Amino acid sequence: MAKSFTLDGKPLLALGQRGVHSDTGCTGSPWLALRAAGPFNYPTEMIAHPNGDIYVTDGYRNARVHRFTRDGRLITSWGTPGKAPGEFHLPHSIAIDPDGKLYVADRANKRIQIFSPDGDFLGMWTGMGGPNDITRGKDGTFTIAEQEDGDQPAYVCVRDAGGKVLARMESRHVHGVGVDSRGDIYAGLTVDRSVDKFVRQG
Repeated sequence: MAKSFTLDGKPLLALGQRGVHSDTGCTGSPWLALRAAGPFNYPTEMIAHPNGDIYVTDGYRNARVHRFTRDGRLITSWGTPGKAPGEFHLPHSIAIDPDGKLYVADRANKRIQIFSPDGDFLGMWTGMGGPNDITRGKDGTFTIAEQEDGDQPAYVCVRDAGGKVLARMESRHVHGVGVDSRGDIYAGLTVDRSVDKFVRQG
């Protein structure tokens, strides 16, 4: 189930049914889906698009992005388990740019995939640890929470709109990131149950 709330905690919209999971052939660990299915197994993030629609990544035990109308009607879903363009292994987060393009953190494939609002594959960014979270700042840059990758530590990474790496800050197991109006970055750390703050310089 995916829900949206007002800032004071009042529910606005509920998508799916609590406790009801779509049939992807996966019932336990690992979290990767055996096949794609409809909404939802374990959704990971929901975001409102400038076109008024709602997009949800359904990553744990599924491999899809679902698109809904603002009042909760399913329009379409895309994605299947795999490594090819348009396929997913644990889509975990989603961001949107002013042109309406969708940036999906394809965590287990260690990449960001880029799509049109209709789900057409446009490109991808690679060369990262598994992306747990992606967010776009007011300056147009994207901040990505990257998992540890073998001997490589976790990073908070900043990329420009074309995917070029502008900065990488070593972190611990970073699971979520947020950027404030000044460009300062807040990294949520799951193991330490704490938040690191990176202050923008200049």
